[in-house]
Amino acid sequence: MFRTLFRATACAVALFAALPAQAQSYKAEYKLSIVVGTTFPWGQGAEIWSKLVRERTDGRINIKVYPGTSLVQGDQTREFTAIRQGVIDMAVGSTINWSPQVKELNLFSLPFLMPDYAAIDALTQGEVGRDIFARLDKAGVVPLAWGENGYRQLSNSKRDIKRPEDMKGMKLRVVGSPLYIDTFTALGANPTQMSWADAQPALASGAVDGQENPLSIYTGSKLYTVGQKHLTLWNYVADPLIFVVNKEVWQSWSEKDRDIVRQAAVDAAKEEIVIARKGVTRNDRALLDDIAKQGVTITELDQAGHDAFVKITQPVYDKWKTQIGTSLVDKAEKAIAARKPDAK
Repeated sequence: MFRTLFRATACAVALFAALPAQAQSYKAEYKLSIVVGTTFPWGQGAEIWSKLVRERTDGRINIKVYPGTSLVQGDQTREFTAIRQGVIDMAVGSTINWSPQVKELNLFSLPFLMPDYAAIDALTQGEVGRDIFARLDKAGVVPLAWGENGYRQLSNSKRDIKRPEDMKGMKLRVVGSPLYIDTFTALGANPTQMSWADAQPALASGAVDGQENPLSIYTGSKLYTVGQKHLTLWNYVADPLIFVVNKEVWQSWSEKDRDIVRQAAVDAAKEEIVIARKGVTRNDRALLDDIAKQGVTITELDQAGHDAFVKITQPVYDKWKTQIGTSLVDKAEKAIAARKPDAK
């Protein structure tokens, strides 16, 4: 009997030892943070990533998406720190929200750096994107893929904005970044930092006159119902998204599963970018047409108007170029100059 028990125990130990060491420490659920709802392109990208990982790992890695800053007590600028500390396992995050912790991410918020989608792609899919990923890795997270929140457009309840002087004295909600304060101050506006959760009631009450966000956020939040009837398309900055994993979580997975998660992020990000650009390009204006049907006046800058905005924000650009890193910004400028401008 003793020999039989010994053999059974030995077999059990051998079987346990044959399992991947990482599988023994996998969590039942991994928390993935986003600061918007899952109906937005941003949120859809997170849901796609979660689904692909679950399917491709046969359920070994189960990801739950936590939307709307629910994991950071409403403060979207705390998200990167929470990922690095392990409070959050994974995220699809905004370069703007993470820029207070990683200064290089301010690159994408330099006013009028990226004139078209080809310029965005030249940065995120090229050497600049790889350099920033290396910086993020050094900062304590594992970056896997680039997504996109889109060009940030300007809406308000007061008047059409065609020139910088039209913004004078206007109280505008901006994200929690000093670069945005500098940009809107230079334009003569009164920038007010607040979370997106606080911004929507502030717009409804008239406490602030306007805001800047991608059109997917504008339409998804139905801002035309809170007086935001003047919309200016100025493409002054764009907001790439980044798919990341906490480093300790990453190391806890087998090499095979890490490859699966990385490829799933790449695939989800590509799909998310297509969703984010739908209806807002030269060849596809369906979303803009829908906005116009809501009684919104859409202003598109002429060349003189565009040049006026560029000129007045140039000192801000120059100041922040130094803070971000002159070599990185120079590299970005060269990559954009070498691109083939898109016709979309």
